[in-house]
Amino acid sequence: MELLFVALFGAVIGLAARYFLPGRSTQGSVLVPAIGTVAASAVWVGLTWLGWDWAGGWIWWVSLGAAAAASVVLNLVISRRRIHADQRMLQLLAKTGSPDTA
Repeated sequence: MELLFVALFGAVIGLAARYFLPGRSTQGSVLVPAIGTVAASAVWVGLTWLGWDWAGGWIWWVSLGAAAAASVVLNLVISRRRIHADQRMLQLLAKTGSPDTA
């Protein structure tokens, strides 16, 4: 049951990162919340395998902190790379008129 709550909180953290950080228009609406969900769930499962107590506070802080860090970092990286790729494609299209010509 705790894993369900961790996944839900990870999705909420990812959703907050999507709407509070720049570059929202460069990615799908579910990408960053999915990143938060996967990061929180994976860290939670890893920490439970290492023997961390489910009722302890540290497992929550570490799992949700990892979700926040992954959501922020990957949101910034993905949006920056997408903007750069779009600019390159625009230059190529303006120069050649076709995306197939390199």
